[in-house]
Amino acid sequence: MDAYEGPVDQHGQMTVDWSRFLPQAGEDRAVSQFAASAAGLTVLVTGAGGYIGSALVKAIAAAGPDRILLLDASEQNLFEIHDYLDARHGDIAHEPILGSVTDIRVLDGIFRRFNPAVVYHAAALKHVALLEMNPLAAAHTNAIGTYTLAKAAAQNSAPTLVLVSTDKAVNPHSIMGASKRLAELTVAALSGPHCRMNAVRLGNVIGSTGSVVPIFLEQIARRPPVTITHPDAARYFMSQDAAVEAILAGGAAQCEGRILLPELNEPQRIADLARFLIDKAAGDSENKVPIRFMGLRPGEKLTEELVFQTEKREGFAGGPLEVIRTAGPTAAELCDRMEQLACLLVRGDLAGSIHAICAMVPEYQPSSTIAAAIARSVAR
Repeated sequence: MDAYEGPVDQHGQMTVDWSRFLPQAGEDRAVSQFAASAAGLTVLVTGAGGYIGSALVKAIAAAGPDRILLLDASEQNLFEIHDYLDARHGDIAHEPILGSVTDIRVLDGIFRRFNPAVVYHAAALKHVALLEMNPLAAAHTNAIGTYTLAKAAAQNSAPTLVLVSTDKAVNPHSIMGASKRLAELTVAALSGPHCRMNAVRLGNVIGSTGSVVPIFLEQIARRPPVTITHPDAARYFMSQDAAVEAILAGGAAQCEGRILLPELNEPQRIADLARFLIDKAAGDSENKVPIRFMGLRPGEKLTEELVFQTEKREGFAGGPLEVIRTAGPTAAELCDRMEQLACLLVRGDLAGSIHAICAMVPEYQPSSTIAAAIARSVAR
């Protein structure tokens, strides 16, 4: 990755035009060259009503697919994206399906009835701190959900599946990151010539639901201190448009069983983003909302990473995406381990589940919150 070459302030510190990252509400997306590959096809989007999922749906709809299948576990989110398509793209067939990627009956019904040609898997639980307190839910939805979907896609010979992953999957400290790493390993292992699977590893998408921008904006509006974990905490940021383009490029990439990495700038401090939002809200006023640093929460890292040391860079595909070969289990090994994990989760065996996850993701460092929860479960 190239070194940062953007503007600097009078002290020689990097500055970022944060405004270019902020989402623009109410605008239809233009048809990208990668979305155009979905023209005339039946496309399934999981998590279709979420921040990234709904943006994907809008971009795909603009390209003129034959049919869009909208799968979401949230009734309200599903209603809103279905209502959008009714109003803006009523000529395109679209099916709202209320259900979870963990439900094999729902998935089998979708594949047998509609035979989707492309699957964009955006359904996931993602709130790091919350999932540290709900680790079984994280593993069930993010890991077992992806495994269940990937198996259904492979068994029904769906030509293409793209997993939306995250940089938090690299050397994870959180159960969210570890569960997404299991999802990456799943698509890498189960990919094959009849069902090409890849994972697109994104940075932090600015403005996504529950991310720092909406939280900061709410705190600024209420005028309490804006809370940040650490003054040096930094993330790889990307816009919603860039995330959508990367995912759609992943659908067009002619490779399989790989991690696909979009081009990202150097990590930027979260505190700098907060100061930008505070300054923008204050305008000419000097009465600015203060910042308070709270310390890193369990599962959080100062800075995320983009690749494992064991991963191999193999060039580029799908335009802007770097192709990464990741080490992992064979398909048979993956299925055996994921079936074991699924059984442990059904039993509510936290200690056994975390042990199984650590065996598959040895880089994972369970937090003190999860360690304490395991101790309590064992003591009962």
